[in-house]
Amino acid sequence: MAQDSYTLEELARRLGRDQREIERLAQRGRIPGRKVGGRWQFNVNEITHWLEQEMRELSASELGELERRIESTDAGIDQEVPVSSLLREETVQVPLLAKTKRSVLEGLIEVAGRTWQIWSPADVLRAVLQREEMMSTAFANGVAIPHPRNPLPEAYGESIIAFGNTIQGIPFGAPRRGLTDLFFLVLCRDTATHLKVLARLGRLIQKPGFLETLRECQTSSEAYRVICEADEELSSEA
Repeated sequence: MAQDSYTLEELARRLGRDQREIERLAQRGRIPGRKVGGRWQFNVNEITHWLEQEMRELSASELGELERRIESTDAGIDQEVPVSSLLREETVQVPLLAKTKRSVLEGLIEVAGRTWQIWSPADVLRAVLQREEMMSTAFANGVAIPHPRNPLPEAYGESIIAFGNTIQGIPFGAPRRGLTDLFFLVLCRDTATHLKVLARLGRLIQKPGFLETLRECQTSSEAYRVICEADEELSSEA
């Protein structure tokens, strides 16, 4: 059975931060948590959503430290190259022919379905749309990382990443009404894998020159190679 809460000690260890700091933040309402029987408890899903937002403000080095502290037990992921180990050439689509948020998501789920691991596309689409309604997964740099609010192991067989690049930017809820053209769909079967992948993607999109090179790709195979090479380069960095 999946763990549904962290103790103060477990959360501090997972985040690589001092227990006293975590407790102070919880007391101030900066981290979602509650006391039960005089001891702090932190709901895994609430912490996951909090971390997703915190990651947006972290530097590449801070994301790297967080990534190193997260150990996924998913047999399909390589801890050193978490993105390229879940991305396949057939789950990359350049160009992605879509002009609206919904058509982007439908297209990415169809691309991910080429693996024959998407068992319930309708459930995946519903979950990803619900996550977008809560808060857009789009960044200010033209990238979006759509994903379900919680893992859906009953809807797909393996953790999967799909990538698509639309011909032109579309409204996807980015800050300051910016347009989005690069999309990474993340479908993980557990919370740890999900957070590890998000941390690595956060580092990738901060990597100098990466987004510019990715936008220049004319074919799916070229984009796949660029993503995998950048992922490999990050794995060699201290």
